[in-house]
Formats: sequence, structure tokens, C-alpha cells
Amino acid sequence: MTASRDQDVAKTIHLTEQNFDEALAAASGLVMVDFWAAWCGPCRAIAPVLEALAEASEGQVTLMKVNVDENPGLAARYDVRSIPTILLVKHGMVVERVVGAVPKAVLQDIVSAQASSQ
Repeated sequence: MTASRDQDVAKTIHLTEQNFDEALAAASGLVMVDFWAAWCGPCRAIAPVLEALAEASEGQVTLMKVNVDENPGLAARYDVRSIPTILLVKHGMVVERVVGAVPKAVLQDIVSAQASSQ
């Protein structure tokens, strides 16, 4: 099973409990996993920021999204207790966790530091 791609933003992959592990394993570079819900205002506010960071990365950063209402098992697996929660994943390992809607500059610094580190 392959991850479905959002037609509006080519770099966004919507994950489910069925495709999560495969999609993460297939990803190269840094992956931003955004745990969100449709009813969450801060989630909606930060979504365009995450999309812009992925677009600007020129393929170095992949954005993946997990709807916590539709995939509660993934939220539990990664101990997501508040949304938005963004996990930065490299080589299958969580290297950073950002909770809440943080300013774009802060998120950009965190993503840049992780994308450039080995």
C-alpha cells in the first residue's frame, strides 16, 4: 500500500495506521510528521507554515500528516497528547518534537538544524 499524496501540495503525504510504517521507511531525509485534527484551530494555522517549509526545502524535507481523530493508534504510539504536535523523524527515529503552533522562524530554525545534521 502506498501513501496518498495531497493534490494541492505535492510534498504532503497523508498517513493512516495502515501506511504509516511503510511511508516513513520509504522517506529519505528529514520527515515532518504533523499530528492534527480538523477541529483544531492552531493545527489549521500552522498547516501552511509546514507546507511552505517542505516546499522551500527542495526535496530535503517531506511533510506527512496524521489526523488524530482518524488514527488514534498512531497518536497513542507516539504519545501525542496535544495538537498540533510535529515530530521530526530521521532514519526512522524521532529526533525532535514540537508541540503547539510555534512561530515560523522558530520552526524553520529547528527544521534547518535537523535537516543539515547527520
